[in-house]
Amino acid sequence: MTVARGGTMISGLSDPSVEVFDHRICRLGEGVFWHPLRQQLFWFDILGRKMHSKRNGKPITWMFDEHVSAAGWIDHDTLLIASESRLFTFDPDSGARRDVVPLEADNPVTRSNDGRADPYGGFWIGTMGKKAENGAGAIYRYHDGTLRQIFADLTIPNAICFSPDGAWAYYTDTLTQIIHKQALDDHGWPQGPAQVFADLREDGVFPDGAVVDDDGHLWNAQWGASRVARYTPDGRFQTAVVFPASQISCPAFGGSGLDRLFATSAADGLPQDAPAHGKTYVTQTAVRGQEEHQVHL
Repeated sequence: MTVARGGTMISGLSDPSVEVFDHRICRLGEGVFWHPLRQQLFWFDILGRKMHSKRNGKPITWMFDEHVSAAGWIDHDTLLIASESRLFTFDPDSGARRDVVPLEADNPVTRSNDGRADPYGGFWIGTMGKKAENGAGAIYRYHDGTLRQIFADLTIPNAICFSPDGAWAYYTDTLTQIIHKQALDDHGWPQGPAQVFADLREDGVFPDGAVVDDDGHLWNAQWGASRVARYTPDGRFQTAVVFPASQISCPAFGGSGLDRLFATSAADGLPQDAPAHGKTYVTQTAVRGQEEHQVHL
């Protein structure tokens, strides 16, 4: 593995190596997260309408009748999944599901995109146009039985994640090349205007999915740049893990020590003879991630 720092290639954290975690090709890998009770990784192929996982080293795939993109865990046996028209519970063992709340169900233009559970038991989920229509998307928060729109007029919402103390949420509209941070109140709702966390326009990179480690550093997948970049809590670029695939889409920390960095990628729009694209990767790090937060219905 190589790591970039300020454009210079250097050795990485503990000099780890990137490996293929799963060879299945995702047209648009997204929504990767580690279930802390099951000790199991889940991720999505949005355009393939699939959720993937592995159990005891064996690949598992669930097919859905519409786009699915992100999930959080409710308990050992139940996930909350976001699709293009709803949030629903899903039992990965039995396949049982139950609709929870509609999500832009009356808008055929949009689908769900990036999402993550927050430290207060809520679940944030972005929507976007299926053809990335300008301003068609939004970010919602589901909490205590209610789904509320919190940001509107977005094109490709991404990078939803949270600081370890629960004081800040992060998000981006990818095409703007700016990651924002948003102060949260004691119940996890936004308070005050969003602030610029990292302006990536000068670097020429496009922020995609993100996660925050236990030290408060933000790890951002950067579409088209073959990397997940790490930023300090005040938004300064620190280092970046470089992957074989160019369209790295979403990171997550997992493993028994939460010190393995997983990353999805996308093959959509790339030559079929480029075998690295669309696979899911993993690398050992010298840092620890946060445990994914539990969703409370």
